[in-house]
Amino acid sequence: MLSRITGSFSSLSCSSSRSSSCDDIICNSTNSVSTKTSASRPDLKKGVDSFERGYTLGSIVGSGGFGTVYSGTRCHDGLPVAIKHISKGRATQLVAQSDGSQVPVEVDLLRRVASVPGVLHLIDYFERPDSFILVLERPAHSIDLFDYITERGALDEAEARDLFRRVVGIVRRVHAAGVVHRDIKDENVVVDLSSGDVKLIDFGSGGLLRDGVYREFDGTRIYSPPEWISQREYEAEPATVWSLAVLLYDMVCGDVPFDGDDQILRAKVVYRRSVSAELKDLIEKCLSIKPSKRPKLDDILRHPWIVGF
Repeated sequence: MLSRITGSFSSLSCSSSRSSSCDDIICNSTNSVSTKTSASRPDLKKGVDSFERGYTLGSIVGSGGFGTVYSGTRCHDGLPVAIKHISKGRATQLVAQSDGSQVPVEVDLLRRVASVPGVLHLIDYFERPDSFILVLERPAHSIDLFDYITERGALDEAEARDLFRRVVGIVRRVHAAGVVHRDIKDENVVVDLSSGDVKLIDFGSGGLLRDGVYREFDGTRIYSPPEWISQREYEAEPATVWSLAVLLYDMVCGDVPFDGDDQILRAKVVYRRSVSAELKDLIEKCLSIKPSKRPKLDDILRHPWIVGF
């Protein structure tokens, strides 16, 4: 079983900073996708000067397969921000915008969820000759769920229920905006220690929501569903429900339920601490081997463990 390592809020919008990410990434190198979006903010800004006039760059807080993340400050008001640098060599798929520009998929998806509550929002972005720069919110007094569980241990069911309900609600709203996240995990959920609010971060592995089968996956392998492992394909909602169940198990047991492909394919859940029968029922339904047997997101929110207490 993967052991936890302590860290900081370093996974902010950086897909492979701590967990083992999927080895099998299928993508079209530097292809442009002709999908257009009517979203109009924030606008793409060109050049080095406009970024350096607006922001002060701090230290590196995380790095991974999709870029490097720095702390930063907005000059005119001192707002703390996260600054993600994506090399154009790593931006393997670009999306055409209505103004004729081409931006990384992550930028396009963040524009689409700009009005969704509970998402870490894009504040600004810039294009340089060799890279894209994304400026994102950096919530004060926040910690990602990986570190939250590492510091506190497995959560009791009441706290896990509250956090999980909030996460599922955010995911539903993201889907309603036409986006699928595809990398739901503890590192990509941020908890505000002051208010208890949660935010979903890092859309670097995401895509447009559609009916039918996906045959590309850039997310974290130990959160991926068995149909991806065995067939290299999946559908959006059943795969999302599987990853949410892995997250829920992680909350209440202190680590993920599966340690490799064989365990994912068997989907045999062994609980490392005592949990209620209602919670077991929810986790095991969501971890059904057959995607068609998994509940929908709406069904999760109606489950007795969620509503019956």
